[in-house]
Amino acid sequence: MAFGIETNTELTEARPLTGKQEVIACDCWFSSTGNTIPHMIKYQDAEGMIHSIGNIQIHTKEKKRFCGISVMEYQCSSVLEGQCYEFRLLFHLEECKWKIVWNTNEWYTRGNEAQ
Repeated sequence: MAFGIETNTELTEARPLTGKQEVIACDCWFSSTGNTIPHMIKYQDAEGMIHSIGNIQIHTKEKKRFCGISVMEYQCSSVLEGQCYEFRLLFHLEECKWKIVWNTNEWYTRGNEAQ
């Protein structure tokens, strides 16, 4: 008997997420082939202010499973007021919900390069 050895390898689990996660609103384009392309996000900070981040550059896109939940993970960046923000967007396929994963160690200032 195989006992599940090397069967069902396409549904392997990804490593646990690290960083601060927040629920967000996302302006997203759904193509005719079913691809999702995030264009802009909005999030609420601790003081209740709503912020938006546009001009999102998508570096990688990968379908993953976290604790059995199917998620599309996007490695992204955006420049806002001279500050480059690197973050991950998570699209929960079954719930149709978006989350952002911040990693404050990945933020850096670009100065004049952003202009």
